[in-house]
Amino acid sequence: MHPAPHDTAVRVRAATRADLAAIAALHAGARAAHHRARHPHTPFDAPAEHARRHDAWARVLDCDDTPALCAERRGTVLGAATYLPHAATLWGDPRGTDRPRPTVELHQLHVDPAHWGTGVGRALHTACLHAWHTAGYARAVLDVQWHNRRARAFYARLGWHPDPDPGRRPAPDATHLTLTLELPPRPHPAPQGPPAGR
Repeated sequence: MHPAPHDTAVRVRAATRADLAAIAALHAGARAAHHRARHPHTPFDAPAEHARRHDAWARVLDCDDTPALCAERRGTVLGAATYLPHAATLWGDPRGTDRPRPTVELHQLHVDPAHWGTGVGRALHTACLHAWHTAGYARAVLDVQWHNRRARAFYARLGWHPDPDPGRRPAPDATHLTLTLELPPRPHPAPQGPPAGR
């Protein structure tokens, strides 16, 4: 049974090496749950798959240049996300002049299947948006599998759209779709007037 919304809130924080086993397990579980309907005889939750997820997340958590977040309820890690900051890339200014715009890639976002639909994924996404806004990114991209209808619907609800020019940044292969999200600029601080009395 899912916890009632008022039981406890989702807490998102920076992931650490201590979270590695939990994150690898939920990632392997989410992957298995997604693929089981399409490939019922493929052992996505086999020990080798868990080992691959463990090794991949170990590299992420050991890399200072790859931020990683985890979401927890009552101290139990239920989801994780990581993103890859990109160098400034010429994407094209809608006013007609190209200019560098920093881009970020949402590389992974996974939730324990037992907690799908309970707000964990949205909390992780909100935390990513906050970090990207603070860092001044103008655009975010991600790759999602064509047949992953749940993930595609999730990102569509959050404002992601298919990249209108996928030739600029091709997906890994023909089974994936590249999505993009334009990020609002950071507001400039209001100018300070002269001190009163001058």
